[in-house]
Amino acid sequence: MVQTDLIGYLRGAHVVLPYFKQQNGGVLINTLSVGSWVPQPFAVAYSASKFGLRGFSQALRGELAQWPGIHVCDVYPWVVDTPGFRDGGNYAGRSLQPPPPLCDPRQVAEAMVSLALHPRHSTSVGVMATLLRFAHFITPGSDRLSGLLTGAVLRRAERVAPSSGNLFHPALGQRRIDGGWRTSRPRQHTLLVAGGIAAGVVGLLLYGRKR
Repeated sequence: MVQTDLIGYLRGAHVVLPYFKQQNGGVLINTLSVGSWVPQPFAVAYSASKFGLRGFSQALRGELAQWPGIHVCDVYPWVVDTPGFRDGGNYAGRSLQPPPPLCDPRQVAEAMVSLALHPRHSTSVGVMATLLRFAHFITPGSDRLSGLLTGAVLRRAERVAPSSGNLFHPALGQRRIDGGWRTSRPRQHTLLVAGGIAAGVVGLLLYGRKR
């Protein structure tokens, strides 16, 4: 996890920056996700790598201040509907499903193209990404609350055998862009869960303001 989500980005930057400096310009785009701001209980390695990646981007941006033509851009998407939840390693012993509403992966691709054409420091993809970033900033104890909620969901999830996923061998199943989660769930169920998440975020915002 750390090799892919943190070290991989450092190595990529190490390779391209000499060329950017030579030509006095370039755009480096890092995919950070909302997990770079909001800790993910029961996914500690993921949170550590994403938080580290955010620090890397910010520090590198300051380091390159003398090259105004070089841009370090960050993308913060909400959970994306990809085959990742099917193919990724799972050592939790429970069935893992992405929480709705899921982002279309094409939205993330469009955000990257936009950054390449019109560079800016960061952009969020999906309303939930923006809401959670603000809720985390102003709500004390959100880490503990998130851990309790995530733990409750995991305890109710179906038991499955631990799996390394596609870590050591190619993934099974059809290769495709979409994970199929958006089409496999009834629209009413998705709207209900999404509404519950949004109401919870709004509640956290209001609670934080009162304190």
